[in-house]
Amino acid sequence: MNTETTLSLPVEGMTCASCVGRVEKALAKVPGVARATVNLATEAAALTLSQRVPTATLTTAVEKAGYAVPHDEAELRIEGMTCASCVGRVERALQAVPGVLAATVNLATEQAHVSRVRGAAGAAELMAAVQKAGYTAHLLNAEQPAAPPAPSRDGWKVALAAALSAPLVIPMLGDLFGRHWMLDGWLQWLLATPVQFWLGARFYRAGWMALRAGSGNMDLLVSLGTSAAYGLSLWLLWQADGAMAHLYFESSAVVITLVLLGKWLESRAKRQTTDAIRALQALRPETARVRRDGVDLDVPVAELAVGDLVVVRPGERVAVDGRVEDGRSHVDESLITGESLPVAKQAGDRVTGGALNAEGLLLVRTLAVGAESTLARIVRMVESAQAGKAPIQRLVDQVSAVFVPVVVGLALLTLLGWGFVTGDWSAGVLNAVAVLVIACPCALGLATPAAIMVGTGAAARRGILIKDAQALEIAHAVRVVAFDKTGTLTEGRPQLAAAEPAADAGLTGDALVALAAALQSGSEHPLAAAVLAAAKQPLAPASDVQALPGRGIAGVVDGQSLQLGSTRLMDESGVARGALEARALALQSEGRTVSWLAGRHGEAPWRLLGLLAFGDTLKPGAAAAIATLRGLGLRTLMISGDNAGSAIAVGRALGIDDVRAEVLPEQKAGLVAALRAEMGNQGKVAMVGDGINDAPALAAADVGMAMAGEQGGTDAAMQAAGITLMRGDPALVAQAIDISRRTTAKIRQNLFWAFFYNVVGIPLAAFGLLNPVVAGAAMAMSSVSVLTNALLLKRWRPKA
Repeated sequence: MNTETTLSLPVEGMTCASCVGRVEKALAKVPGVARATVNLATEAAALTLSQRVPTATLTTAVEKAGYAVPHDEAELRIEGMTCASCVGRVERALQAVPGVLAATVNLATEQAHVSRVRGAAGAAELMAAVQKAGYTAHLLNAEQPAAPPAPSRDGWKVALAAALSAPLVIPMLGDLFGRHWMLDGWLQWLLATPVQFWLGARFYRAGWMALRAGSGNMDLLVSLGTSAAYGLSLWLLWQADGAMAHLYFESSAVVITLVLLGKWLESRAKRQTTDAIRALQALRPETARVRRDGVDLDVPVAELAVGDLVVVRPGERVAVDGRVEDGRSHVDESLITGESLPVAKQAGDRVTGGALNAEGLLLVRTLAVGAESTLARIVRMVESAQAGKAPIQRLVDQVSAVFVPVVVGLALLTLLGWGFVTGDWSAGVLNAVAVLVIACPCALGLATPAAIMVGTGAAARRGILIKDAQALEIAHAVRVVAFDKTGTLTEGRPQLAAAEPAADAGLTGDALVALAAALQSGSEHPLAAAVLAAAKQPLAPASDVQALPGRGIAGVVDGQSLQLGSTRLMDESGVARGALEARALALQSEGRTVSWLAGRHGEAPWRLLGLLAFGDTLKPGAAAAIATLRGLGLRTLMISGDNAGSAIAVGRALGIDDVRAEVLPEQKAGLVAALRAEMGNQGKVAMVGDGINDAPALAAADVGMAMAGEQGGTDAAMQAAGITLMRGDPALVAQAIDISRRTTAKIRQNLFWAFFYNVVGIPLAAFGLLNPVVAGAAMAMSSVSVLTNALLLKRWRPKA
């Protein structure tokens, strides 16, 4: 029988026939690939597979050959999942679809994130795979944030089940006081039957679908257990032939009632875990007032374009990211940045969509709309973190994969053990029922995602955006925090503090500044801005200007070649600094940053023209933030490109443990990697930075923290970091580590209780020490207690 299948795999990066050969050889080496033919024109590989080969394996082979397989993402809403076993089954079903690279399913959000080869694994195929596994899927719009799980409308079912079950339970309570209120057996049957087969029908449907898919879930355990108790009672009632028999209808009915109650409470608690997402979504105005040709028009936000002039009246939310063109006001950005006080805004300042305008009228020039706005990116980042899986979840996935079959086996052993050892088959059935009912994998499936959702939501409300669950979990183990200096610990707005020409340069201080300003007239560097602000206009034109990364800048002004930069640059150019060397050391000991200006005509040697000294203000809370980190037992480090004297002075003022100065941008990542190697298994290393030159170091750290500034930070830094701090406040670093520690503690507590219920409950049930009703109550409350424990994170507040 021929079982060969075909697959088309797009490949990017090929430029010639030799590339084709390399890709074909790489794919042909993958076990299960019978033939691989690559077409350079279509940039695709046609594969014939003799057995099923994971798409991720094929992609890895292409990437090792030096090429890429383009991929995209899809989000699905999954309906019908009830426990961790369901999560595993949906993941396996999606991963089996040809073209799917990875699939991650979150029980708390009821969503699946699928990474797939571009052009493969269409929405219809993905939804069909989920349906075949016994669930329902809907494709979510990537441009719009997903709505949180809908509130459960099953409250009436819980109430009705309780009303029908109460007459079955009350006689049991009467027996404790010597009252005999036992109902007739057939009346018990009449009350229990609608609970079992009508109100409890959901368990039979979901359990049957799980069996058809060759697996098991919570619903299967509940349906098996309650059916056994119901069936035993019906058999005893039939055998009694009108006599009073000891029946167990109350066990089956009350267990279903309790499970329904637990699922209803769980649904309500799930809604609370998504409060942060709903709060962020509520910040999106539906319409905006746009001024066009002097006329103000109300238009849908979706129709706005970059460049539009938006009118923001007092009390309205800002609809777009933009720059204030006219007006003054205060803006409340607390739900976006976590800043508790309104921020003053005037012409030239940037505002963020979703912020609330206070007393003034603002005219805002649109800079970003829709999916590119800051608010949309924040929502996507929070959603991504909440949908992801923490590394510790792997243990849960491994357990849940075999959980249900093991529990069914233990229940069968319990039945046979009691039946053959004691001869009491009725007790065996009841104890087996208790085993099936107490062993609910719901709590296991909710333990980790519930804590992550609440923790990331609490962090987002404080201006701490956590990109993924892995960053959240790793951050709790951080033992070393490395900071960039400029813009992170300092304000990043240096001012020119001194301009001293060399004795033989024949320049005044103003002339020295004018030359430096002319050379830097096109630069956006903070030091250049300080020089330009101090220079007197007009400036001479500069030509042949080139940046010297990590060293400075060079160019020609008025026919003279100039170099402005660090001591390293002067040393490389052989510039003697003479008497100004001592003055520079004195300035550096005061925390000033010193730059040197050298010049020459033609091929003559470089000669010193003078020095410029800059002062940057420490951020108000920087010293307190460092003290807080040290109080948490963390070692602090500052990495700076500044000269040693200036960097050490700043480090001393802040109380930093270690200072590394004169570090070039390309050396930062290597230094962070060396720190990680130095720490080994003793802890993790976090890097905090704000600029594009910090991106490699942020990526090299165990946890990168990108600090946003007045302009919202740089995209490169935010992309490289696992955590984004929406305010330029160093105190957020300690807060991020603290919420990580709290969330990780909740995850561990939840997993402990989830396992505890089963480790303790199953043996008690097997040995007849746990009534099925009590087992049902414990199982129903297990997931509720896990969610309630996670929801306590909503009360988290940063330490003063």
